[in-house]
Amino acid sequence: MNADQLYVNILEKKSFLCIGLDTDPEMIPAFLKNTELPQYEFNKQIIDATHDLVVAFKPNLAFYEKYGSKGWEALEKTCTYIKEHYPDIFLIADGKRGDIGNTSRMYAESVFYRLSCDAVTLSPYMGRDSVEPFLVKDKWAILLALTSNEGSADFQLLRMEEKGSTLFEEVLEKTSHWGTTDNIMYVIGATKAEWLRKVRAIVPDHFLLIPGIGTQGGNLEEVITNGMNKRTGLIINASRSILYAGTGHKFTAAARSATLELRQKMGSCLR
Repeated sequence: MNADQLYVNILEKKSFLCIGLDTDPEMIPAFLKNTELPQYEFNKQIIDATHDLVVAFKPNLAFYEKYGSKGWEALEKTCTYIKEHYPDIFLIADGKRGDIGNTSRMYAESVFYRLSCDAVTLSPYMGRDSVEPFLVKDKWAILLALTSNEGSADFQLLRMEEKGSTLFEEVLEKTSHWGTTDNIMYVIGATKAEWLRKVRAIVPDHFLLIPGIGTQGGNLEEVITNGMNKRTGLIINASRSILYAGTGHKFTAAARSATLELRQKMGSCLR
């Protein structure tokens, strides 16, 4: 899936929403906990309830790796289910990988070919050779640039005295030449919405993955105002605010309602 195809999907669905599948077995409804793969059963119902309102799903690998072989099986089945039933969905592996050489190549093969994901989140701070194995045909590297966490100021906002810019701006500038707008995307936290104009000055045409809307307190309107470009250029992620919007047997209805609310706001911006 290239940027044009992603944009067409956004227009057709009137949405640039991604649901993060950060599925915690402790928080899923009790009636699912006795199934063979509770995470998968929960994900499947969330996916079926919301797929027509979103352009992407983003499984967070840590939430599955914690549970060993059962967790990995749930992750594989989730990814397979999405690709078999909803092939228009942009599937992101949220792994924040960062390594070089054969290790990086193995990570790439794992998420792209074992899990059939379209994209993976990466830390670019080991340099170009840590990202290159992920720059393969029809796949995306989503690079961490400016994240939502409080500690992001420790390094990402450090001033580069000789250039007058921050470290994250240097990362944007340099990495934008490693690939194209069809295979590189950036993570910009929604709680850093005031920086989005600077981001757009450096990478005006790249897509941005924006986590932090909802439970983390990011403001959707500010993100859209400061970050949208001529092809939308945004994938807005929400996780807990959708996954756990409701409890019991009505959790899917609540998840759909929460998703629909966000999608309606996005649709009005696209119009």
